[in-house]
Amino acid sequence: MITLNVNGKPRNLDIADDMPLLWTLRDVLNMTGTKFGCGAGLCGACTIHIDGQPTRSCVTPVGVAVGKRITTIEAIGVTPAGKRVQQAWLDLEVVQCGYCQSGQIMSAAALVAKNAKPSDADIDAAMSGNICRCGTYQRIRAAIKQAARAPSAVKAGG
Repeated sequence: MITLNVNGKPRNLDIADDMPLLWTLRDVLNMTGTKFGCGAGLCGACTIHIDGQPTRSCVTPVGVAVGKRITTIEAIGVTPAGKRVQQAWLDLEVVQCGYCQSGQIMSAAALVAKNAKPSDADIDAAMSGNICRCGTYQRIRAAIKQAARAPSAVKAGG
């Protein structure tokens, strides 16, 4: 039996500790917001947070997350940074097909939570590996900057 803290709730699961976290979320817990993309941690569609750090869940075994806080797209809007990022995504109509967007939002929320004034280089580094086949990168960048400027944004370095 493995206990995971998913979106603030303990989940007792009878699964192997080497099962990819993505499949635990999608197939065992029926949380389908986190997407399968490449299965190799290269596209970012499966991005979640483990203790606030963006993590590719398709290549992360469940055992790595035991005793840590897992946050998925289903709960990122509860966090101040996640709420600002989601609102900016809506305001700027970032989404085209939408498949990659949960992973994009998770990476963006982690950046905005730590950096109130991200430069283009900061954004490029934080979003590296999040692929959007529709090419909405300019809208993604603009939404990140808007979310970072939002009134409740944390101070840089704080």
